[in-house]
Amino acid sequence: MNVVNKIIIRQRPLLSSPRVFSQLPNFAAEILARRGVQSEQELDLKLKYLLAPTLKGLQRAIEIIDQCIDENKKIVIVGDYDADGATSTTLMMLALTEMGADVHYLVPDRFKYGYGLTPAIADLAFVSYTPDLLITVDNGISSHAGVDQAQQHGMQVIITDHHLTTKATPEAEAVVNPNQLGCEFPSKALAGVGVAFYLLANLSSYRAQQGKSTAKMTQYLDLVALGTYADVASLDYNNRILVDAGLKRIQQNQCRVGISALLDIAGRNPAELKASDLGFVLGPRINAAGRMDTMDIGIECLLATDVQKAYALARQLNDLNLERRQVESQMKHDALVEMEKLQFDQNNLPAALVMFDENWHQGVIGIVAGRLKEQFHRPSIVFAADKDGIHIKGSARSIEGVHIRDSIEKVAEQYPHLVSFFGGHAAAAGLTLKKENFEEFKQVFNQLIAESDDELFQATLWTDGELPMDAIQLQTVDIIENLGPWGQKFPTPVFEGHFKVLEYRWLKEAHLKLKLALENGQSVDAIAFNVADQFEFDPSKEHVHLVYELDKNQFNGNVSVQLRMLHLRQ
Repeated sequence: MNVVNKIIIRQRPLLSSPRVFSQLPNFAAEILARRGVQSEQELDLKLKYLLAPTLKGLQRAIEIIDQCIDENKKIVIVGDYDADGATSTTLMMLALTEMGADVHYLVPDRFKYGYGLTPAIADLAFVSYTPDLLITVDNGISSHAGVDQAQQHGMQVIITDHHLTTKATPEAEAVVNPNQLGCEFPSKALAGVGVAFYLLANLSSYRAQQGKSTAKMTQYLDLVALGTYADVASLDYNNRILVDAGLKRIQQNQCRVGISALLDIAGRNPAELKASDLGFVLGPRINAAGRMDTMDIGIECLLATDVQKAYALARQLNDLNLERRQVESQMKHDALVEMEKLQFDQNNLPAALVMFDENWHQGVIGIVAGRLKEQFHRPSIVFAADKDGIHIKGSARSIEGVHIRDSIEKVAEQYPHLVSFFGGHAAAAGLTLKKENFEEFKQVFNQLIAESDDELFQATLWTDGELPMDAIQLQTVDIIENLGPWGQKFPTPVFEGHFKVLEYRWLKEAHLKLKLALENGQSVDAIAFNVADQFEFDPSKEHVHLVYELDKNQFNGNVSVQLRMLHLRQ
């Protein structure tokens, strides 16, 4: 089924003044202004510019953990089964151990226990470790029953999380979450690992003031960068500082052995690593553990100090990621076949794509939902059967302008019988419902989304306008790279332009390579991967309108500039 949403190309508006960046070439100043950067100060990514630790509940959490370490009480970390949860758990284990804590971790099996601190997880923590203190990372903000159960077992509970909530927080001993009601910390974009970092860094400072054992927190910034980027957290100034600092450590090989092993197995040179590789090379391999098996494999890989052990675990993660890709590919194929049966085309697509199949794999539904969302530009929810045979679990991904978590909450409030559990963000969420309620949920959810403004369903490709022809050179790639890291809400610069085609080639019948003429008499190569069913390229027409990113091509020791084509029109 080859339905690809018709795309409108628009230029990003200027959100601040380019004149502020007088030291930079005009195209670079405009790129920054289109992302709302207000001052040159925001380009200085030193750690000293991190926001002050004004998180609600932070001081109370510090005092509780400090006392636990001093009294040699047992601590258990309850993590989540994605890359943010894995890096948060690893960070807690390493830093608290360095401070002298007796600390252990527990990550729920997603297929058995589901998400978050449930009463069953509180029981498991008690039976496994009989801890005095339970700390959640990247989960817990909605876990009222789980917190209560843990406290009945005699544990104190600290919740560290970043997920959105509109409800009162659980009655834990301390809750640290920039998105909880009443927290005035200026950045709401911290990932779970960012929240854990703030807690641990300030715990370490607190202990240093009293002459106690501390942790050198900068050595763990590789984990903070990886978890933040892989969780698609918005790259506001604060997160850019964290990601940049961690990325530099990885580039200089000052990172966890497990990260080095994963990069080596993926065939990536750490020195040339970009921020996007955290999301597209490392993130999926860590995530594969939680999706296909158990996240313990990912955490143990990140905790490893022995090179052999790290490599063995990294290979396992790589294999799980290959398996994940095969499962995902089959599920997406099934979903498209199902849509074909319903005879959807671009003109009669429903407002949301809500799909369920008894045989789909729970660990991969989020990725498939994301793929459907990208291809059809519709909010998408993909469900798989739960082991209990009664419930189904869904993973939702949304388009710009449709807040998916809040949309699910509206359904849950209006039809309480339909949704058993939900949680998440604006762009991604998870939910559980009874299998018997699927069709009714699908209908109600579709009606709700259909009330959205029609313009939201129009896929738009935003560009930074035309790049002057004389700026299509290697130096420009370096300038752009140095203004990063680029990512969520701070997108990689994308340009558009009209070019004359000098030569074309299809490589392996999938990848399109063009040689384009520039006005100065020179030429430049352009490439697009896996676009045979996306680009309608007509060789008889000698001009193309391209949307592209500027890139480096390294081949046989030569480095040249090339365009990476995102969209082509003739």
